[in-house]
Amino acid sequence: MQNFFVKSHGLGNDYFVLDQTGITFQLNEKNIQLLCDVHYGIGSDGILLKVASEKADFGLKIYNPDGSEAEKSGNGLRIFAKYLYDYGHTSGKIFTIETLGGLVTAEVSGETNGKANRIKVDMGKAIFNSHKVPVMCDESECFDHPLSIIDETYLINCVSVGNPHCVIVCTKLTKAEIIKHGSEIENHPMFPNRINVQFAKVLSRNEVEILIWERGAGYTLASGSSSCAVAAVMVKKGLTDRKLTVKMPGGSLQIEIDESWNIRMEGEVKEIASGYLSDELMADVLCL
Repeated sequence: MQNFFVKSHGLGNDYFVLDQTGITFQLNEKNIQLLCDVHYGIGSDGILLKVASEKADFGLKIYNPDGSEAEKSGNGLRIFAKYLYDYGHTSGKIFTIETLGGLVTAEVSGETNGKANRIKVDMGKAIFNSHKVPVMCDESECFDHPLSIIDETYLINCVSVGNPHCVIVCTKLTKAEIIKHGSEIENHPMFPNRINVQFAKVLSRNEVEILIWERGAGYTLASGSSSCAVAAVMVKKGLTDRKLTVKMPGGSLQIEIDESWNIRMEGEVKEIASGYLSDELMADVLCL
């Protein structure tokens, strides 16, 4: 089982999973970039690495396709939970996972022929404190704060759900706009750790539509943590109820925010492929 991988997607946001005990190399920035490359590697929005944990049932490291490490990923967590259940790492349907962004609880909420197809994740608390997001803002909470880039000024709302997010409420959504400005916002000096960006449009009291620019990955069809962040901001601003559906180009997630700002997310996940990193790919990996 050396260098075995499983590739899955959550609403079009795809990751592949590796087990640290089953690979013959150490991940680094360069070989992560190669492995995630759609032409020279497997092609992926990131890598999920199963590691040991002293605090939870399982440990997880999450890597962006640019080689940086992410604190948390909602889709990544659902994909990882499916992998753990489908490949016999756990027989239980509820288990804990340690991430850089904190501990989470995952639950297999749906399955077909013994394979998980729907996962719930308790994503922890929404944190609005500017220092903890972090965002360089004079106010204790960064809400409706103007952010100017080259040819546009946006009113931003910042929150951490284990990783940092910048939510911009819009009356209309255009893919061209978030692609044009996503990188500028992600790398703005206001955000010392860079930031994930969402443009969001309220459709009703229980439905929101969003577009996503993911830190370290770019334009993304879906994101679990982004959905959680947008839901938290919408509830905080009084624009939606606490239980809502977040619609993305890749599909929808159900998000629930309780009175203490704990977040629960539920959605589909599907396996794409499994296999082994080839000797020829490994030769390239080991050169980096």
